[in-house]
Amino acid sequence: MSAVAWIAVGSLTAWMWLLLGRGFFWRTDQRLPRRGVPDRWPSVAIVVPARDEADMLPVSLPSLLAQDYPGRAEVFLVDDCSEDGTGDVARALSVRYGGLPVTVVSPGEPEPGWTGKLWAVRHGIERARTREPEYLLLTDADIAHEPDSLRELVAAAVTGDYDLVSQMARLRVSSGWERLVVPAFVYFFSQLYPFRWVNRAGARTAAAAGGCVLLRTGAALRAQVPESIRQAVIDDVSLARAVRRGGGRIWLGLAERVDSVRPYPRLADLWRMVSRSAYAQLRHSTALLLGTVLGLALVYLAPPVTLVAGLLGDDPVAAWAGGGAWAVMTGTYLPMLAHYRQSPWWAPLLPFTAALYLLMTVDSAVRHHRGRGAAWKGRTYARPEAAPDR
Repeated sequence: MSAVAWIAVGSLTAWMWLLLGRGFFWRTDQRLPRRGVPDRWPSVAIVVPARDEADMLPVSLPSLLAQDYPGRAEVFLVDDCSEDGTGDVARALSVRYGGLPVTVVSPGEPEPGWTGKLWAVRHGIERARTREPEYLLLTDADIAHEPDSLRELVAAAVTGDYDLVSQMARLRVSSGWERLVVPAFVYFFSQLYPFRWVNRAGARTAAAAGGCVLLRTGAALRAQVPESIRQAVIDDVSLARAVRRGGGRIWLGLAERVDSVRPYPRLADLWRMVSRSAYAQLRHSTALLLGTVLGLALVYLAPPVTLVAGLLGDDPVAAWAGGGAWAVMTGTYLPMLAHYRQSPWWAPLLPFTAALYLLMTVDSAVRHHRGRGAAWKGRTYARPEAAPDR
């Protein structure tokens, strides 16, 4: 066989393994489990770190205030040195909408060794613990919840005896770039951390989605979070791993009633979202970066390239294997597009989207080596600690 044919066969082999041997990552049926109604509804503190979120809060915060929860719940919003009046907006919204009580905390600039978000989470949790909540809901300022969201999360955690329950919020898909990139972002995440593997008791794979994490307070204490992960840029995965190391049971799935309201209308916006943490995911390793680039090229870029090369070069093995790999890839992407209510015609474009992610990952490494590291909202973490291993 030709070299092109061998590459095509290798790609097809990789896709058959991904299809059947990667925890059925492509399926989207991991939804919030519930085995009944709790005998007693535990108290919950909702911790919301917020930095310059005055534009997002009018959309997201009222959804938290309106939670229809049978037990005691209150909101602790941490104003992380905002310059746009985030804290004042939160107080005004609390007065306007009523509902759950809101406490605004302003901890000041983070100490050395802390990322800004985890510094804010730390102070939110410290303030919340004065109320002795049994659970903590960690949610971002750009996440909107349906009125029964908290009730469903708590019911799943209590009846399933989970220490951590997390949902991947449905991200916004309005612009053309969002439709191209956002469903693929969740698809790639689930490929990296197959939800079925995460949800298996005693499994090594651990992950969470930072926009919506319900955490048992006792499990947080055992895992010493957020102190134990204070430098993590990928804080959600680090949190899940810390909880699992502490013996906790975790669950992760796709949300149906939790939505991100933050817009990413331009490619540049999505590029920053991905590139700020991609190299941290690779533990700032040049070897892992090279392996990732080669792997992405073989798995995602080779199928269409070898198909075309095989057709033009009269190489039936290359054309057959390349086309087969592209077909399997396209088929595995369709469930995620359906979850996001997007046209199936986006599926054949996944190789192009993967090429964009490859470039974003390389850009993330370049930024790190230039000393800019992970940058977000005016803060730069030149050498952040990667998510710790189990």
